[in-house]
Amino acid sequence: MWFDLHSGWTVRPSGESAVPPGIAAALAEGVPAAVPGCVHTDLLRAGLIPDPYLDRNEDDVAWIGHTDWHYATAFDAPEAAFSDDAVAELVFAGLDTVAEIDLNGEPLAATANMHRAYRFDVGARLREGRNTLAITFRSAIRHAQDRRAELGDLPSSGNDQPYTFIRKTACNFGWDWGPALVTAGLWKRCGLHVWDTAHLSGVRPLVGVADGAGTVEVRAGVARAGSDADGAPLVLHARVEGVEASVPVPPAGDGNGHAEAAVALRVPDPRLWWPHSLGAQPLSRLDVWLETGDGAVLDTWSREIGFRDIELRRGADAIGSEFTLVVNGTPMFVRGANWIPDDCFPTRVDAARYERRVAQARGAGIDLLRVWGGGIYESDDFYAACDRKGVLVWQDFLFACGAYPEDAGTRAEVGAEARDNVTRLAAHPSLAVWCGNNENYMGRHHWGWEEALAGRAWGAHYYEELLPAVVAELDPTRPYVPGTPFSTGPEHDSLDDDHGCVHLWEQWNRRDFTTYREHVPRFVSEFGWQAPPAWATLTAAVHDSPLAPGSPGVRHHQKAQDGNGKLQRGLATHFGAVTGIDDWHYLTQVVQARAIRTGIEHWRSHRPRCMGTIVWQLNDCWPVTSWSAVDSAERRKPLWYALRAAYADRLLTIQPRGGGLTVVAVNDSAEPWAARVRLRRMSPDGAQALEAVLELEAPARATAAVALPAAFTSADPATEFLVADAGGRRALWFFTEDRHLRHPAPSYDAAVRDTAEGHEVTVTARTLLRDLAVFADRLHPEAEADLCLETLLPGETRTIRITTPEPLDHGALTSFPVLRTIGDHA
Repeated sequence: MWFDLHSGWTVRPSGESAVPPGIAAALAEGVPAAVPGCVHTDLLRAGLIPDPYLDRNEDDVAWIGHTDWHYATAFDAPEAAFSDDAVAELVFAGLDTVAEIDLNGEPLAATANMHRAYRFDVGARLREGRNTLAITFRSAIRHAQDRRAELGDLPSSGNDQPYTFIRKTACNFGWDWGPALVTAGLWKRCGLHVWDTAHLSGVRPLVGVADGAGTVEVRAGVARAGSDADGAPLVLHARVEGVEASVPVPPAGDGNGHAEAAVALRVPDPRLWWPHSLGAQPLSRLDVWLETGDGAVLDTWSREIGFRDIELRRGADAIGSEFTLVVNGTPMFVRGANWIPDDCFPTRVDAARYERRVAQARGAGIDLLRVWGGGIYESDDFYAACDRKGVLVWQDFLFACGAYPEDAGTRAEVGAEARDNVTRLAAHPSLAVWCGNNENYMGRHHWGWEEALAGRAWGAHYYEELLPAVVAELDPTRPYVPGTPFSTGPEHDSLDDDHGCVHLWEQWNRRDFTTYREHVPRFVSEFGWQAPPAWATLTAAVHDSPLAPGSPGVRHHQKAQDGNGKLQRGLATHFGAVTGIDDWHYLTQVVQARAIRTGIEHWRSHRPRCMGTIVWQLNDCWPVTSWSAVDSAERRKPLWYALRAAYADRLLTIQPRGGGLTVVAVNDSAEPWAARVRLRRMSPDGAQALEAVLELEAPARATAAVALPAAFTSADPATEFLVADAGGRRALWFFTEDRHLRHPAPSYDAAVRDTAEGHEVTVTARTLLRDLAVFADRLHPEAEADLCLETLLPGETRTIRITTPEPLDHGALTSFPVLRTIGDHA
């Protein structure tokens, strides 16, 4: 029996603290605390701190992370806990992070890992009637600093906080897209688990497909009560798709009453689970239960599983070493995005929000989300949404951008954390890849770590020994890769285009995005370009007057080193000088979208040498200028629409190759594509200088390419461009940057029609219109357009549908700065 302990909690500062004088008295006796939750959300709810997401309030709440916090509650122990055969355990699914637990005024345990669960036998400590439970959370910042002083400093990436010395969400300490909001609290459920005889301590279904049948090996941990360690026989049962089997549970073999049993099921002709880009997502209910020998049910466990086979091919080939994800025998070009925590305070992300976010990923054509190693192992709600939507998950273990200590205590914690989470997540068919770390090999190879380490351990034991051993033991159905980026082995350069997976950040940091085309990696697991959030999100969070690209609040919501400088250099390269917040906001979003489309189209055109892209990043955790496609208010940035186009099953693209230009038909659909390409050399007023028809035959899940005739590449770069059309797909090629084009000012007709959902804005081009957008959220924060960054040739018409809860002004909908195209400036 499970008894929640989620009510009656209060929180107050503990010991010496830096509480601002204005709220010290209000906090002295404690304020109500939500469990699950954290101290920031408790203080927000009590009205004692400003919203840290607004303006520069982040700085005003920094004291919270330097303070110890005391949580307390009282509860009545259930009668069942006092029966002769009962085992009563206090269970914490997640404690954030350095916790000292007292039960009835006596110390019970101390913990220091946010990423694992804890279970404590409290049968001898419970009192009949009222009990008190208190947890003191020590400052994670001070704890990490003390550990660093004890163990010696280790290099990390651009963050002076010692996040590698504590098993806590790294980005809590600040990142180049996130604030420093160092949390504390009971961030997952807690309660009393009262049981007798035995219970299921962990269930791992190992699911696969073999010889046309679905296979499930259910491995279950069984904990016996101490009084029954060698007692009555137990039987483990499992059932799926009408197939049932059972096995006796062997005697406990570890001296602590724990045993493991495995029952095998074989389902003939199963319906296969696929990522949405390859097929459907049928799910099957798997029921597991534990019985006594005479048929009394002791414990049950149920999940939805999917029958599929996952392989990651990393073997040597004629080029180097491939990196190809294979699902049910089908190699796939991964169309991915990176995932970070969706809120700095994870308990604010519920199942419905996960569902919406994964739906947005799928809507953009994304078929894999990589859960980044500086965040959290997500809630089961996240993986369940991915199961239903057919979005694969690449799961990093939680190591990112730093050297990690390998002392005995940290090793033990990492092992327990890994075992917890591999067991918890094993049932999800969407989970496809385990990965040891984010950018730690890159740091060792390219960030000067070797000299700073001076031969000391830095985390390799985890990535090369401990974690692969845990995966091999607990989840052998899934591939493991030591890190991202990663080549053929630990000593091989992690950024070798011919081997493994790479991250490409030189473009954002130092070079233009057009230089993506200088690289043809085997797999790109990170690359990205920044832009601000949607206008409604920005202006709700930043209240600078006047609002400007460099105003204080805008700067505060830009966490990347020289981030605004990099944005300005990107604008200057393509558009020249940009002044004013309206043009800056629009054009930075255009550059972001173009940058990502440039990379994706280039790499997709090189299938099968390159077999995947994972753009940085899908989502945000707060309102910020970042690399995201969906901002923290769930608004789709122009990048989202660009991803939808670049990740479409069929893509037409023009690429520079061999000193000329080539048109490539990329076909990631299951059927061949006979692409009849209409190729035109045009000027902005609609005049055609040249036209031809090219025939391309792209097999299923393959590409086809043809070089363009020289006459098409001898255009006047300032006044002409190329258009290729085939099967409803269009590719454009401009020979020079926008700032060098001699194009007339954009000219068009625009009309608005009211609909049941809002409005339709119909635009007819009289001249070339590049990157047409209607930013309806500037008129109402909930208004949204179905199209964005559309390019129209002279004479073409496009209708953009606007959904809005309230009618919008027609004139404003068709005027600057709501309706935008390249060339119309303030």
